[in-house]
Formats: sequence, C-alpha cells, structure tokens
Amino acid sequence: MASLHTPLCERLGIALPIMQAPMAGGPTTPELVAEVSRAGALGAFGFAYTQPEAMQRDAEAVRAKTNKPFGVNLLTRPQPEPIPPEEQRAALEAVAPYYAETGLPAPQPVRAPYAPDLEAQLDLVESMRPAVFTFHLGDLPIGRIRRLRSLGTAVGGSATCVAEARHVAELGVDFIVAQGSEAGGHRGTYLRDPYAAMTGTLALVRLIVRSVSVPVVASGGIMDGAGIAAALALGAQAALLGTAFIACPESGASRLHKESLLSCSEDDTLVTEKFSGGPARALANRFIREMEAAGAPQLAFPAQNALTGPLRAAAGKAGNREFLSMYAGQAAPLSRALPAGELVARLHAEALEALDRLARLRR
Repeated sequence: MASLHTPLCERLGIALPIMQAPMAGGPTTPELVAEVSRAGALGAFGFAYTQPEAMQRDAEAVRAKTNKPFGVNLLTRPQPEPIPPEEQRAALEAVAPYYAETGLPAPQPVRAPYAPDLEAQLDLVESMRPAVFTFHLGDLPIGRIRRLRSLGTAVGGSATCVAEARHVAELGVDFIVAQGSEAGGHRGTYLRDPYAAMTGTLALVRLIVRSVSVPVVASGGIMDGAGIAAALALGAQAALLGTAFIACPESGASRLHKESLLSCSEDDTLVTEKFSGGPARALANRFIREMEAAGAPQLAFPAQNALTGPLRAAAGKAGNREFLSMYAGQAAPLSRALPAGELVARLHAEALEALDRLARLRR
C-alpha cells in the first residue's frame, strides 16, 4: 500500500502524518501512546496534571513497549496566585449541592499549588528527551525551546489565531498546531479573548499556513481519514486527533465517557469553564447546563479543576455521567471503538482513499 509522508513526518521520525492528541487527565495511557506510535503515527502524553515522578514512569513504560517516537505535552499558562479561602466561598457554595448529591462532605477551599510545578516538569522533559514536546495554553521561553531542540526534541506550540501562530513561529518551534474551534478539550488561546478566537479548523489552518513558514498541524473536528486528507489539502503537514482515540480500549477514559461518545449527536458539545476554570469543549450534561444557566461563580484555572476533582471522581465511581467532565470535539459522533493500532491503520487507508477519490475527479 502507498503511504502518506510529509517533511514533518521526516523531522519527527514517524511514518504517517497522524498525531494522537495529548489528552491530560486520564485518556492518554502508556498503552495508548505505545500502540499509536507502534502503528506509525505519533502517540503523545498529556502531562498537565502529572507529577514528574509519574511522568518518568509513564515514559519508561512506553519505551519498554516500543522504540518508536512519542510526544509529551504540558500546559504552560502560569498558575494564579493563591486564592484566599474567603475568596473561594462563592465557588464552593456553587458546587456544594452536587457534592451533597453524590454523598461527599461539603467542599473545602483548595490550596495552592493547584497543579504540578511547571519548571520541575520541564526539567524532567529535558532529561527524558522525548522525540516531540508541545506546549498549550501559553508560550515557552526561547531559551527553553532552544535547549530542548539541542537535545534532539522537536518542539511544537498551539495557536488558535494567526497572531498566536506568528508569535509561536518567532519562538523558533519546529511546527505549529492550529487548534480550530471544533476541537475537544481546553482552548489554547492566550493572546486574545478565547471566545473571540473561535475560528473553525478549515479556515484557521489555511490562514495559518499562509501566514507562517513553519509546518502546520491541523487540529479540531478531525475523526477519520477524509478529515486528514482535507487537512493535507489545506497545506497542513499532519493532523492531530484527540476525540477519535478516546473510545479505543487502550484509552484511560471512563466507560461512561466512551459510551457517551459512541451515542452522542453533533450538537451535544459546548464550551464551558465550569469544570476547570478554563474554556474547554465537552459533552454537555446536567452539571454544565445548570452551572452555565446560573452563571455560577468559579475559581481561576486550574484551581477550579482541583475543586471539582472530588465531584468528578465520585460521579465516576457511582456511574453518574451528569457530573463528569467528558471532553470531546464537535465531530464526536464519528467515534469508533477500535484498538488504537487498528484505528491508525484505518485512518491511513481512509486518507489514501479520499485522496484517490479526489484525484479521479481530475480525469
């Protein structure tokens, strides 16, 4: 069979222009990352909430399974200043009824730090030397980018608008991930109001490709090979898929999350800040709808994520999807519960078929 291959594939050491999105919070397990990479695509960890010791263990677990390249991603937005308990009261009161409904004691003020130490995580990435490192929700100092690249790690940054793409390009990255508004999970916007930077993937990819000289990776609403072919036609050198891999058996997403993806419709997602404090696209449920309708107060990202953590954990144990954060893109109804390696092979075949179909139109 013929194979798709772009210059970015060559730079990253992968056979196919397919990248698995680094989904933090559970979906990206060593098993998923290893199987995706072994199939010729790029598997990747979302380590936003992972302590360095666990990051090291997961990386070693992948390297024990395959010698293929894999990626690591971190959220690089600075943490907020510690929030005094008295300033958390309104946010605690907003989630208290849901805590009570799931049998939890009343929520308590969350304490800083609200996430692992970013500098310690970055230091670990340097010692880990993954094939690829990407950053999201912010930028990265040029010195850190140069150091990572000098160690042999290709570096990519996300952009949700042309201004961010140009900024990231000036930092000296190897590629830019163009995140369209259809994408599941957290919006990567940091130079603009995130609700103003909601350009769709098709338009955004083309705009960014024409605005920068570094390779572009398309992200958002891509679930099958036809979507990958469309991204390549727009000038992208690879496509990044997240939601497509959540239903895989190797994914660490909950059973409820996977089942919900396989039964949802195209208008079942919305962008909300109520689970984490930052805008993220997820499958709508009672918690999101009620909190949004009430204009409920919330803590800054990622303190709100720490506040809702016990609620989400209890809901998962109780089999209650109404209080779970089930991040998903707008094309979620195209989800398939296939083993990760089989899914990558299917995506490749579908992309080739789509490109052949277009070529026949010229005859």
